[in-house]
Amino acid sequence: MTTPTSVRKRAADAPAPTPVGRRPERGARWRRVGLRLVALATLLALWQSVTALQLWSPVLVPSPAAVWNALLETSGTHDGVRGYQGHTLIEHLGISLRRIFIGAGAGVVAGLVVGVLMGTLPWVRVVLEPAVAFLRTLPPLAYFSLLIIWFGIDEAPKLWLLAIAAMPPVAVATASAVASAPTALVEAARAIGAKRGQVVTSVVLPSALPEILVGVRLAFGIAYSSVVAAETVNGLPGIGGLIRDAQRYNQSDTVVLGLFAIGISGLLIDAGLRVLSDRLAPWRSHT
Repeated sequence: MTTPTSVRKRAADAPAPTPVGRRPERGARWRRVGLRLVALATLLALWQSVTALQLWSPVLVPSPAAVWNALLETSGTHDGVRGYQGHTLIEHLGISLRRIFIGAGAGVVAGLVVGVLMGTLPWVRVVLEPAVAFLRTLPPLAYFSLLIIWFGIDEAPKLWLLAIAAMPPVAVATASAVASAPTALVEAARAIGAKRGQVVTSVVLPSALPEILVGVRLAFGIAYSSVVAAETVNGLPGIGGLIRDAQRYNQSDTVVLGLFAIGISGLLIDAGLRVLSDRLAPWRSHT
């Protein structure tokens, strides 16, 4: 006869069930990686084929081998020349990343403050919304010349340009998310005696966090795409300055290398922001 003790023992000895959906999810992830690798290999093959057929001059379309040689030359010391203009490729990229994180970081903080004020105070929204929309529509080069007149040709105009470019998307996303916070939660917090600041920090901002993080991702993307514009004047060392300087001498292989450096590092930054978004707002994918 089966006793409760024997039933419990069999249940304890039974293998733990495999979590539902884990294997399919893992398989889907590997399929995505495989498809991306195939797409990358196909693009490289097409690039090599086009350059091998010599349909265009190597000055216009450098071969993958030429870009690889440019990578080797700019990553070390060759014939007594260190990197490109005295700095290696990773140093150029690091200086540009520092400018992006300082400038875009300041723009993100300003956008958060402006967005919260616009979302919680209607009169502030009426006053600031046209200015934010105006800045959002301006291309960076449109006001970079004015920043140079104001701040000179050193680091200040570059950082200001990146900050101004990064602020509007965060402000717009934050204002929209804060204004659409669940009314029931806000009223419940007020009913138990929460003050305006406590309602904003404990209810409004947590509910708006996913949309705010999307705005932050957009801000860093815009700032990264503006780094070449920011480094058009006195941009060396810097990856944008490297591209502009190589363009003057028709060094298309170095230009393409700089574009790859920006693109790959931009993908890594965006991936890091996505991981941060998943950590700070894990419920986002389930809502």
